[in-house]
Amino acid sequence: MAEVTAPKSYGLVNWVGLWYLYLKEVRRFLNVFTQTIAAPVVTTLLFLAIFTLALGRAVEVVHGVPFPTFLAPGLIIMAMAQNSFANTSSSIVISKVQGNIVDVLMPPISPGEFVTAYALGGVTRGVTVGLATGIVMAFFVDLPLNHPGFVVFHAVASSMMLGLLGLIGGIWSEKFDHIAAFTNFVIMPFSFLSGTFYSITRLPEPFYTAAHFNPFFYMIDGFRYGFIGQSDANPYLGMAVMVGVNTFLWLVAWRMAKSGYKLKA
Repeated sequence: MAEVTAPKSYGLVNWVGLWYLYLKEVRRFLNVFTQTIAAPVVTTLLFLAIFTLALGRAVEVVHGVPFPTFLAPGLIIMAMAQNSFANTSSSIVISKVQGNIVDVLMPPISPGEFVTAYALGGVTRGVTVGLATGIVMAFFVDLPLNHPGFVVFHAVASSMMLGLLGLIGGIWSEKFDHIAAFTNFVIMPFSFLSGTFYSITRLPEPFYTAAHFNPFFYMIDGFRYGFIGQSDANPYLGMAVMVGVNTFLWLVAWRMAKSGYKLKA
């Protein structure tokens, strides 16, 4: 008689499956690093040059530092965040369009492991882009490092937030037009109204108060605080907001993955 083997037990967490799904996501963007890493660095440097030339004479000093030094951290973290979003959203949408999403859903990977692996893939790309951008930008702009812990925390938390948003957007989207709409009507407005290019203290009411309800503001303000030591809001409040938002987004993504929403026929 043929021997009957019992289903393999992976314990509470399938660490092997989580690791290889994460590794798949990392290898996916590293295979085209000129598009996923080099291109964002060049784009961010162009933004720095354009805004420095356009506003540098009108606004020479912000929070006691030269305008380029104030501007640079915001540009770095926006590059990180946007690439984290692009990594998870494009991966899911491509898999759905090509029909190979089943290759991810069939293995014994729980919804929590599914969400975590994709989100960490986005974090890895975001942090890689941010590190590369920061190193190159340091040749052109003075970047003091007053609070390294805040820089590291917000780099990871911000990449995680946009990675989870990209995962949610990718699951919701049925084609690339949908993810483009998600980017244009959700990501871009929150990004440009977050204080990336200015201090929100310059905003009149009610826009000043409204800016405090934008989670993108806290990721930029906290990251900038790590460099220049000045912030528009309490940096510890910003850390709490980032933790809360990421927890909420992870639960939303987990619920969507668990229910099979737009993932399973």
